Amino acid sequence: MGENGAAGRSDKTILVVDDTGENLTVIGGLLQPFFRVRVANSGMRALKVARSDPRPDLILLDVMMPEMDGYAVLAELRQDPYTRDIPVMFVTAMDGDQDEEYRLSLGAVDYITKPIRPAILLARVRTHLELKDARDWLRDQNGYLEGEVSRRMRENDLIKDVSLNALALLAEKRDNETGNHLYRTQAYVEALMQQLQDHPRFRHALSAAQRQLIAKAAPLHDIGKVGIPDQILLKPARLTPEEFEIMKTHSLIGAEAIEAAIERVVGGDRARLDELQGSTPLDFLVVARHIALGHHEKWDGSGYPQGLRGDAIPIPARLMALADVFDALTCKRHYKKAFPLEQAVALLVEGRGTHFDPDVVDAFLAIQDRFADIAQRYADGAS
Repeated sequence: MGENGAAGRSDKTILVVDDTGENLTVIGGLLQPFFRVRVANSGMRALKVARSDPRPDLILLDVMMPEMDGYAVLAELRQDPYTRDIPVMFVTAMDGDQDEEYRLSLGAVDYITKPIRPAILLARVRTHLELKDARDWLRDQNGYLEGEVSRRMRENDLIKDVSLNALALLAEKRDNETGNHLYRTQAYVEALMQQLQDHPRFRHALSAAQRQLIAKAAPLHDIGKVGIPDQILLKPARLTPEEFEIMKTHSLIGAEAIEAAIERVVGGDRARLDELQGSTPLDFLVVARHIALGHHEKWDGSGYPQGLRGDAIPIPARLMALADVFDALTCKRHYKKAFPLEQAVALLVEGRGTHFDPDVVDAFLAIQDRFADIAQRYADGAS
């Protein structure tokens, strides 16, 4: 059967499969004035043709064939990603409700009984080609829309990340001696999470999605410093006890600011807040609030501002507690020199079970070389 198109003929390709040459000639002759026709005289040949170019837009498949019948051919077509979406119409001499149900249950879109009636054949072929065009269009549209949604989500995430980092940097710039503090503490927290992600006490809170939220929220831990007076925040000497009490309020200031932001977003509607609780943007703010409020809590309950003890301290805050202290110890401040790594490690070990979650300290000890690398990579003044 020829495959060269006539003028005005559709560019659609029909594969006709039948083990009888006469049937191929008859059906092909009916279709060829309107479509490109390809033929196969066996099930194995049909699979080979269907997997080659031009791929058929529709397959007319005889049921009763030796060696490999139409049902087996259809099963093979549906298992192959290249052919699984090609609509198949059975051509059969069998009839009856049970036969019809069985054929359609296998995934055929229709069937035509022999002897072939030309007008019925052409009408059904055209109908299923139009349906295929509609499905293809919808698939392309869905693909475009999914791509557009993905692009918009990436844009929104980028805008969110830039905005939130701008807020974090605002707090950092007021305390102009912290340098790359945000980069270091974020990297320390990420390293701890990677080490603890399979730990029985932590795996429930350190899924891949949750680790991403915690890492992005980490730079907001000191956002409350924007509310500390300059004469205290920028004092070039140790703080007095009274001044330190004021400095300690930055945890509560930051947490209340984030809570107020959540309330403003949901308009004070607590029901709406509960409804949105599972959304990533709100989850991010909840995690940021935990970190801002709790990163100065201590494992033994002697921290601030709430005096939380043990597992009552949110995991993100426990991670930030160690990261923040390590950075403070190993960096120069106007009131102290940077501690050597060995001394900083010893002080963290000394705080195991009192200041810090013991398992967080153990995770740190296992990766202290990575902490040292991070400290060097983001050293103050490094490019």
